[in-house]
Amino acid sequence: MADEATPNKRHKRRLRAGPETMRARLESTAQKESAKTAEVTTDKPKRKVFAPFRVVRTLLIAIWRPIRWLGRHLIPRYFKSAFHELRLTTWPTRKQSRQLTLAVVIFSVVFGIFVSLLDYGLDKLFKEILVK
Repeated sequence: MADEATPNKRHKRRLRAGPETMRARLESTAQKESAKTAEVTTDKPKRKVFAPFRVVRTLLIAIWRPIRWLGRHLIPRYFKSAFHELRLTTWPTRKQSRQLTLAVVIFSVVFGIFVSLLDYGLDKLFKEILVK
C-alpha cells in the first residue's frame, strides 16, 4: 500500500515557461526588425535569367506547387496521427515479450511437425492407392 502512494520515479515533473512579458516581447521584435534591416542592406542585386531558363523555371514551379501543397497538408497530418497512435499503444514488458516469442516459436515447431507428418502420411496413402 505504501508503494502505491509514492510517485513513480520515472515521471518527473516538467516545468513550463511562464507567459512572455511585455518587455521580452518588445526586445524580441526589436531584434527581428534589426535583423530584417541587416538582411535588406546585404542582399545582392538579382541577375537576369536567360529566356529558356524562365520557361523551364515556370514549368517546374507549376509542377512543384501541388506537390508542395500535398507535403504541407497531407504528409504532416499523417505523421502526426501515426505518432499519436504510437503514444496510445501499450507496449509489453521484456518478460512478456520473451514469453510471447517463446509461445510463437513452440507453436510454429509443433504446427510444422504436424503438417510434415500429415504430408508424409498422405504421401504414403496416395502412393499405396495409385501404385496398386
